[in-house]
Amino acid sequence: MERRKDGKLFMDVTHITLRPGVRLTAVRTEKFKSSVLAVHLLAPLSAKTASLGALVPAVLRRGTERHPDMESLSAALDELYGGSLEPSVRKLGETQCVGFTASFLDDAYALEGERILEPAAALLAEVLLRPYTRDGAFCPDYTRQERDNLVDRIRAQINDKRQYAQLRVVAEMCREEPFGVDKLGDEASAAAIGPADLWAWYQKLLSEAQVELYYCGSADPQRVKAAFAPLAEGLPAGGARLIPPPPVRRPAPAAPRRVEEALDVTQGKLAMGFRTGVDVRDAAYPALTLVNAVYGGTTTSKLFMNVRERLSLCYYASSGLMNYKDVMLVSSGVEFDKVGQAETEILAQLDNCKEGRFSDDELEWARRSVVSTLRTALDSQSRLEQYWLGQAASGLEEGLEALAQRVEAVTREQVVDAARGLKLDTVYFLKGRD
Repeated sequence: MERRKDGKLFMDVTHITLRPGVRLTAVRTEKFKSSVLAVHLLAPLSAKTASLGALVPAVLRRGTERHPDMESLSAALDELYGGSLEPSVRKLGETQCVGFTASFLDDAYALEGERILEPAAALLAEVLLRPYTRDGAFCPDYTRQERDNLVDRIRAQINDKRQYAQLRVVAEMCREEPFGVDKLGDEASAAAIGPADLWAWYQKLLSEAQVELYYCGSADPQRVKAAFAPLAEGLPAGGARLIPPPPVRRPAPAAPRRVEEALDVTQGKLAMGFRTGVDVRDAAYPALTLVNAVYGGTTTSKLFMNVRERLSLCYYASSGLMNYKDVMLVSSGVEFDKVGQAETEILAQLDNCKEGRFSDDELEWARRSVVSTLRTALDSQSRLEQYWLGQAASGLEEGLEALAQRVEAVTREQVVDAARGLKLDTVYFLKGRD
């Protein structure tokens, strides 16, 4: 159960196994006027299958046996008080999560007292299990159109240079690990996908993937279980459906790898990848969240206050944790001729954290920021769904309030110890052509 600091019940979280490898997380709360339903298939991230996984939800969303095109499927959603159904592709550590997230009016607010949960869950099951097909495979037209859209999405990643630099540093840093694979795969793999290949892989995914079902709304968990039962029973029988294993961990090299790339940019992008030795599964994770907040994760952090504000070495500078992998990234926008100075100061600020050279106020500002972020997630259905999917992918059941309380209990010494575990692995710099 999630409880506020005063002990008052805020929401009740129940985990129910519907069949081996198929689990439901039901979040019961009367806080929201809408209900969220989701289904995700969890499989190990792989360069060979990433584009297949990214394409499947988009093709499934095009139509079903009963609703063979997007127009008729949208009409079915409109009948459920204008519900929404969106394809989802996520990368959580070295796990690719593909499926759907749906939002519908909560039953408590239906005008005629109708039940919306059951037909909504049935429509979700229909999209997943009874897609529109031709000649025993996905529709060629739908596959081709969505494949072209996927290729365009992969190509478009270069347009956001800040995000592109982060993708590139991860690809270089983890080039021998599944984490180095992009959630969308690569352009060549995506362009080569045909309807028969996609259909064959989807059948394998349905049979072998860990399946995570999710609900957030006012309904009793047993009613939610019954609503999702047809979906669970309709999944093909397969081998063991296991949560993908924890990510591979590698030590940082003795000297950091350095990669430069030249594009038509007017501002340099410096991205630095660090090994942390810690992810969400570890006892030291709460301390690591505070390291990140003190170092570069907030507007009161050392990177923001010193590298950006005091020294004016960059346009932006921040750090972020890859929560499900032992990686922290620093992202910075710099003038081409200041990149060396910026890198030196970024590392100097990390040394300050490792030596405990931060004030009690800095630590408490960081703590309040992390705890507030965790607790405000209780007020957002999308963040709740993201959090519980991440927990499922990691094999964890700890709630947000319990994690917040662990962060509140972290000592200065634990923060310094976590900081000392950070090792620079890879430096990527995106520079101009001239």
